[in-house]
Amino acid sequence: MLVTMQVYVELALLENFCMDFTLLFAAKTVTRNAATKKRIAVASALGACFAVAFPLFNLPPVWGTVLKIFSGLVICLVACKIKSFVSFLKFAGAFLGFTAVLGGALIAIFSLTGTEYELGGGYTLSSVPIGIPLFGGLVIILFAKKLAARLKKTAENAVVCRIYAGELQAEVKGFFDSGNKVYCRGAPVSVIPKDVAQKILPAVRIESGVKIHTVAGSKIMEVFTADSIEVDFGDSKKVFEKVKMGVSPNRISRAVLHCDLLE
Repeated sequence: MLVTMQVYVELALLENFCMDFTLLFAAKTVTRNAATKKRIAVASALGACFAVAFPLFNLPPVWGTVLKIFSGLVICLVACKIKSFVSFLKFAGAFLGFTAVLGGALIAIFSLTGTEYELGGGYTLSSVPIGIPLFGGLVIILFAKKLAARLKKTAENAVVCRIYAGELQAEVKGFFDSGNKVYCRGAPVSVIPKDVAQKILPAVRIESGVKIHTVAGSKIMEVFTADSIEVDFGDSKKVFEKVKMGVSPNRISRAVLHCDLLE
């Protein structure tokens, strides 16, 4: 019995260490934090010890959740290379977010397989094949890498746009997005926030509307032609004449420029 308990504890420590390391590495990837693998390993070991000991506390669900969040913040404090409080919040937010996503996936797996688990009392990962939660962690890592690459690409393509229409003009930050496939009568359409468009709409005429697809469903986006837009790339500027502009029906903070303008 003693040997069985020892094996259980060792396996649980290993499984939780792997999970925490995966989630912390995902947070590091997304936030581009300079945390070293050594720091992440130490934090993962701390998290594994807490995960194994947590069921022994036998806390009510509310206090159990509070303690889990607090322990997560402590783990992030150990793993994260803190340049500022904001950098720590980003790292911790990413870690807790990925943990919640993976936790939800595990609950679904337990439910589908009919494996019993105790809400708020921790999970015995060894009761299911270890490959399942590790595969979930791998999916999170791949998603984190893709998201980090997307954020980096967006940052590198960041520009400042000045839109001119008659005597009016408006300025907005934006980026060239290869995912923008909107066209109106064969011309590429760049999309700007509604509050920015309102500054120049008195000097333009809405020509037509194009259907766009969003997570909320299909919507019609109003389109007009700006006299010109000046794009400031930082080290150079370029002016584009007679550019089709769409007024975003959704709330956005930056202009989404069409890559065809660069051709």
